[in-house]
Amino acid sequence: MFTYVRTEPLLACRLAKNYAYIVTKLIPDPTPNVLVVNDDPGSLIGLVGLLNQWEHDLGFETFSARSGEEALRHVLKHEFAVILLDVNMPGMSGFETAEAIHSRHASSLTPIIFVTAYSADEMNRLKGYEQGAVDYLFTPIVPEILRAKLSVFVALAKSKLAVSRQAEALDQQTRKLTAANELLQREISKRQIAEEKNKTTEAFLAMLGHELRNPLSAISSAATLLGLDGISMQKATTAKEIIQRQSGQLTRIVDDLLDLSRVMSGRIVLAKRALDLGALVRNCVDTLQISGRAESYRIELDVEPVFIHADPARMEQVVVNLIDNALKYTPLGGRIEISLKPLGEAVFFTVRDNGVGMSAELLPRIFDVFVQGERTLDRPQGGLGIGLSLVQQLVSQHEGEVNASSEGLGLGSELTVRLPRSTVQPTLADELPGATSQTKCRVLLIEDNVDGRDIMAMRLAALGHQVFTAEDGPRGIEIAERERPDVVLLDIGLPEMDGFAVARALRSNPATCDLKLVALTGYGLEEDRIRSLEAGFDMHLVKPVDQDRLTRALARNVAGHHASR
Repeated sequence: MFTYVRTEPLLACRLAKNYAYIVTKLIPDPTPNVLVVNDDPGSLIGLVGLLNQWEHDLGFETFSARSGEEALRHVLKHEFAVILLDVNMPGMSGFETAEAIHSRHASSLTPIIFVTAYSADEMNRLKGYEQGAVDYLFTPIVPEILRAKLSVFVALAKSKLAVSRQAEALDQQTRKLTAANELLQREISKRQIAEEKNKTTEAFLAMLGHELRNPLSAISSAATLLGLDGISMQKATTAKEIIQRQSGQLTRIVDDLLDLSRVMSGRIVLAKRALDLGALVRNCVDTLQISGRAESYRIELDVEPVFIHADPARMEQVVVNLIDNALKYTPLGGRIEISLKPLGEAVFFTVRDNGVGMSAELLPRIFDVFVQGERTLDRPQGGLGIGLSLVQQLVSQHEGEVNASSEGLGLGSELTVRLPRSTVQPTLADELPGATSQTKCRVLLIEDNVDGRDIMAMRLAALGHQVFTAEDGPRGIEIAERERPDVVLLDIGLPEMDGFAVARALRSNPATCDLKLVALTGYGLEEDRIRSLEAGFDMHLVKPVDQDRLTRALARNVAGHHASR
């Protein structure tokens, strides 16, 4: 709870009271100085003695000097309310002393009363006034006249000193008020930022709920439809396709959230290799079209074979997220142009659409987390507003950059990724070998989650595989020793004895050391894959595993297992 806004008037009042206290209590009454300059010792002692009698009543302090040079030394150290200056002094005369005092900026306005033993003619008076004299006193001096003159100049000096010190105190309080105001402004700014973050977070959570409920609702409805009696084969097929499609959408949402968190915290380790980016882009577009996500759009592809040094999985995320962004903000039936061109030392991948476009205000923030263009109820695709932020982070990790442009709302958008070009071509395909429907094998599934185990076993059996199941590690090891399956699908997050321990136990046993082990887990970081390989796994699959990848994984490992026998 921020309380500083309510305390601001109270703080200002308190500072004002502090200022008044400083002015009235802490600043002592100023004491002006009076300087008497006379080369005659007797006259000097007489004048100083006379002034000493009035110091307490009038409130000043007396200084004395026996020459112009000594007077100048005093002036350099102190300020004086008035100077009583003898005109006729040997060496440096009173006129010369006055000229020297007034030539200095700090003492240029110091009042000087000339003291002389003879009546000055008009020319001498004029000369004195030209040197800054304010008055003349003639000896013998009448004490009452001298006191009256002193009282005027001392009072003026006191007022000047008081104003000066009050101005200094006011300046100090102004600085304090300024510092306090700056502090308040910083706190207000922090509060505004916190409120904006809260609004952004609330909007994101609402958006996340919406994006999760949509596929969950579709999956739930499709599952309910499959459970009804008498539904046609066509409706059953449609329901199954809906479940597969919406499950994929849920997986993408979860993957994007996890990947963004990993990238921003620096926990993603890139597995770079020579990569044909052109082939990757074509594969991504083919996958989108096969899945039906791009079937209502006109996709124009202009892609050349170009090679980069990159992590294939992360580059696939970049390509898919950019195309997804175009699909999200382009009305059904719209056009999406995808191009990939080499230029000098760089490769340029561009996705251009004729969709809703971006405003000038949105463009600078388009790569910020949770920032999206205007959402409409009829928008064809969903999303959380993290895809472009993830793209920017991943491209940056590949020493590239991504830029967005748009001519305005309703005029479409263009996003371009620039990456360093590589002359090294890939020597081996990184894809899993194709599998045929005739590839059958004996599979041991070790999974503690009952629903997950049962549905995976049914999927495998439906493909014609012989399936053995175990609910924990010890039971799985026992079945593996007895049945010697072709492939072991092993969950990592098992109770008591985890999947890594099970894998090490199977590898250390001569009876099971040559079995093909496939990790089946929800952990998908590169370090998780490395840890799986170090524990003895042949492959690392991240849940949920789609049918095509599961089939290819089994085919690859069965082929390897049979070859090793």
